Order: sequence, then structure tokens, then C-alpha cells
Amino acid sequence: MPTDTTTASVSSSGPWDAKLQQFHGGQEWAQLSNFVEDFSVTTNPFGMPSAAKLAAAHSIEHSHHYPPADQEPAKSSLARFLWPSEFETERDRLILGNGASELIDLVIRMAPAGTWRPGPFYTQYKEYERSARNNNFTMLSPDASDKANVACLVNPCNPTGDYLELPELKAWISANVLPGGYAIIDESMQPWHSEQFREHSLISQREYVEGLYREQGISVFVMHSWTKLWCCTGLRLGSVVCPTAEHMRAIKKIQVPWSVNTVALAFLSAVVDDAEYLKDTWELTPAWRKATVDQLRELFPEWEFHGREFLSWIWIDTKDASVAERAVDLARAAGVPVRSGRPGYNLPTFIRVA
Repeated sequence: MPTDTTTASVSSSGPWDAKLQQFHGGQEWAQLSNFVEDFSVTTNPFGMPSAAKLAAAHSIEHSHHYPPADQEPAKSSLARFLWPSEFETERDRLILGNGASELIDLVIRMAPAGTWRPGPFYTQYKEYERSARNNNFTMLSPDASDKANVACLVNPCNPTGDYLELPELKAWISANVLPGGYAIIDESMQPWHSEQFREHSLISQREYVEGLYREQGISVFVMHSWTKLWCCTGLRLGSVVCPTAEHMRAIKKIQVPWSVNTVALAFLSAVVDDAEYLKDTWELTPAWRKATVDQLRELFPEWEFHGREFLSWIWIDTKDASVAERAVDLARAAGVPVRSGRPGYNLPTFIRVA
């Protein structure tokens, strides 16, 4: 199994300050004169939904006013999307943020001090680690036997494509979080699962979450970045479902006012009603992913392809760092950048392809 080392020693390039910031994909397009399409990101290949895009554009007319401090009606619209039948009783546990990144940092800042651990996979999305390091947590490895004060699992895991179903996920939380601790489960890519994604998600498990908090004091937070599913990374739009309304209010207390702008709120209010967009996503993403894997496997039989069939990206081990580097260079030269596994993840034989 490949080993991911700490991000502190990994250099970066382009607009990222390697000494201060965590590397992400999605930046090269602006520097490519021959740009065609960005395959370095995990966003929805259908692009921004047209009706929501239009709503966002129209909202500019109101942008000389402050956005609503209570995030309404966008917050209730998202709650209705997540819990079609129970949104009125669930929305008090929900809060929006300026991308998931803002909420990740806020939740970790208010978490109990001590140890931090990632999910069980050999690497995962790095913003949780970045925030934990900045907040002086003691870092544990994925295979450490000790429980942690704060455990953060990305599920499905970006970039590896691993995915835990609910029974496995609950078992992992029980085995890895100390009483009184925080479990932060990132389900940003989970809505790709299928039309039945809700029943496979922790958002459907209120009784379990409340019981865990009541009996062991373990707080479970379910994090979403909505910029991937609805292809709106430039808008910065995330949410977190808290274990209780009191946890939500604790986040609101330390969140800066108006962190989600008028344009993003208008986009969210409209996009949750675009059922046709999601139908196409659930139907075609697995087909396109399979076609891509099949073609690449025929060309490069020695490569290994990782990830669940419903995901919007493919995590590829080329088995050779020089081959991976060459693939990245050729993709860039063709105007279709892909994500190298070297910066950030320090896995130089890997590439990630949308």
C-alpha cells in the first residue's frame, strides 16, 4: 500500500504558497493558452446547471444589499433537498458556509483539544489535516491503534475512491473516536451514489447521531462541499449537518457574518430544484467513468484504477513516477490538465483524472 507523508515537506507550484497553503487542483486552466477542459478537478462534467446559473446572474441586481444574515431562504431550500419530508425539524442542525473549507476550520477550531486522526485510507482530502495542524492537534496516522479526540473521514474518499457503507462507517466511528470527541464525516461526493443517496448517508441517521452524543458525548458532523456536485467551485458553497441545534449555534457564534454571498445563496435556492440535472448525473457518470477506465486499461494494462463506479473521477496508479509525470505533462500540453498525485498527497506514481 502506498504511504502518504505529511504535507509539510511537499513543494507546490503555481499560485499556491508551498510554505503556507495546502495544494489543490483546479488552478492550471487559467495559465493554459490552449485550455480545453479541466480534468484535474472532481466537479460535475455537466457544468453549472443553467437555471441556477441564471438565478445567480440575476442576483447581481441585488448585490448592493447585504445577504440575509440567517442564510434564508437558501438554507431551508437545502434542508428540503436533504430531508424532503422532515426538513422543518432538521434544518436547525444545518448551517451554510463559504465552501466546506470555512466550516471544516470552524468545526475543528471548536473541537476538544488533543489528538487528531484521518480516515482509514492511506490518504484523503487534506483540508482537515491542514486545519488540525494549524490548531495544534497531535497528529495520528491512519493505522494508529489509539482513539482520537477528533477523527475526520472523507467518504467517499477523495482521491482514493474508497467508500464505507453505513454499518462500516458507524463501526469506524466507534473504534476511533474518544468519548466526548468529534467525528467529522465528509460526504461531499456521496450524493453521486444514486437517487437513493439519502438512505445511504449519515444525514438519514439522526437517531444514531443523537444516541451517540447522549451516551458517549461523541459529536458527529456531516460535511458537504456543494461545489462539486453542482459544478460551482468559484461560488464557494458548503454546509455542515450538526449533531444538535446547539452545535449549530456554536458554529454560528464564531462564524463571520455574511460568509455566504448573495450570488451563492441565489444559486443554491435554485439548484436544489433541478431534478433533471441530477437524473443525468446519476445515469451518465457511471457510464462515462466505465468507458474511460476501459479505454485507459486497454492502452495501459499495467495501470491500476481505483474508486467506486459512481464517482466523478478515477484514481490511477501508473506504477512509475516518471510515467505519471509524463502523463501530467502531456495532458497539460493538450489543454486538458489532470491532477498529479505528487503535490499535496506525495504519491508520485498516481494521477487523478476527472
